[in-house]
Amino acid sequence: MMIRRVRDIGVKPRQSRNTALFTLAAEIPSAILAKMLGLHIAVAIQWQRASAGDWMAYAADVAGRAATDGQAETPKTSSTGSSSQV
Repeated sequence: MMIRRVRDIGVKPRQSRNTALFTLAAEIPSAILAKMLGLHIAVAIQWQRASAGDWMAYAADVAGRAATDGQAETPKTSSTGSSSQV
């Protein structure tokens, strides 16, 4: 069995998996983490909180900057008059 061989040489797969999840949770929003890895959103949120990744503050900051720049007020329109998303 592969898992036994890996453990016999000193590699701890669960620890490595958890370290990778912890790092990802600190770097990306929980909704993306959940979708990418097939996790339940509640689990992704728990990983994010444990890793101290504060994406709610980030989202609020981005929304505040967009409103300040005037981007959040009206959608941009092309020369044909149809609205486009940026």
